[in-house]
Amino acid sequence: MRPEDILPDSVDHITIDGARLRKGTVAAFLANARVWLGVDVSADERMQAEAEIADALPALRALGLFDVLEVRDDALREWIEAH
Repeated sequence: MRPEDILPDSVDHITIDGARLRKGTVAAFLANARVWLGVDVSADERMQAEAEIADALPALRALGLFDVLEVRDDALREWIEAH
């Protein structure tokens, strides 16, 4: 399966189990996770990344991301599981 089989170029989002999943949601999650894990990020940057991750969790769960992939960092995984 190719990305365009899931979301054609003309479509920017789909709804799965009531959660709106936009193109780029997984990539944004990965970018925000990198910020959250960063050692040289400010508290404000980490809080912003945390808020963005929290907002994306319903869509990521509806997509089934965490059913097939596990977050390797214990603290981030525990935070995600708690939210």
